[in-house]
Amino acid sequence: MPTAIAVTSADLVLPPPDRQTPPAAVLQPPGRDHTVEHTLAELQTLLDQHGYVIVLYPASLPDRTVHRLYSARALLESDRIALLRLDLPPLGLATLALQLRQLALCDFSPGVLASAARLLSHYIYAGALLGSVAKLDRVPVSLTSHAKSWVPGSQFAVLATPAPQLVKVSGGNAAVQGPTLLQGPGFGTQLLIARGQLNSDWVTARLAPAWKVQGVAEAPLPAESGRWWATGKLVEFAAAIPDITMLYQLVSSVKREDCHWCGLDLIGDRCGFCTAPLLPREQRGRPHPAAEGRELAAGDTRVLAPGPARARRAIGP
Repeated sequence: MPTAIAVTSADLVLPPPDRQTPPAAVLQPPGRDHTVEHTLAELQTLLDQHGYVIVLYPASLPDRTVHRLYSARALLESDRIALLRLDLPPLGLATLALQLRQLALCDFSPGVLASAARLLSHYIYAGALLGSVAKLDRVPVSLTSHAKSWVPGSQFAVLATPAPQLVKVSGGNAAVQGPTLLQGPGFGTQLLIARGQLNSDWVTARLAPAWKVQGVAEAPLPAESGRWWATGKLVEFAAAIPDITMLYQLVSSVKREDCHWCGLDLIGDRCGFCTAPLLPREQRGRPHPAAEGRELAAGDTRVLAPGPARARRAIGP
């Protein structure tokens, strides 16, 4: 079975483009009766079925839910669970989860697949058309934009990733008050939109043609979007590479390294499972000084986990 790709809410699961793409695992959403034991059982089942689990969760997820995830992983003492916190808006996160589900069928190892999440997130243009930026704190907002946000009918086009941008739109279909639209991708993408309580066709009528997207599709608005964007008056969007062949070439073109801590292979500068950074080039190949049983503290969490053919070592968030 391919590596399990899990998310923290069912509305972060997008329909697959084909029958081969594996489904995403949905961890039970937070609730009064949802305890660490529930999460523990969910993760254990996924480990038994798939061997490795990659959990994607948005940065806006409540702390109590995040703590429950890390507590469950600690109790399992497993280094086969990757907990990836991403600053992507919810619709962008759902897009990334779909891409990883597609790549899970390829010949990538769990370590490469987990570290590929950071790589692919830089190629997702995720943003929203907002009716107000008065409470927005995830993208830099000037005092002028804050003041304009109180003017009736004001709308703002905001890009969160890969680089924050903000322009004011004078009404849903009017021209942008500024020299340019949001700067878009320089490669072929498909645009996904999710409509909230804002009645506007600006994204499809203005943004999509300007970005020369290959197609436009709609999805339900994730429940977490209102919290992430600090308003329910929005139209969220995400432009991403839809072609699995291009995604495969993008990931496979990056040099692979061995994680000096857990032994998994990775791409980029950090392991997705144990979060250990890639050592400087001159130190690669040397054993980690703590690898023979000492603990590695990560934040406030100290977790000992068994690894393949090695002594116990620590993993943390």
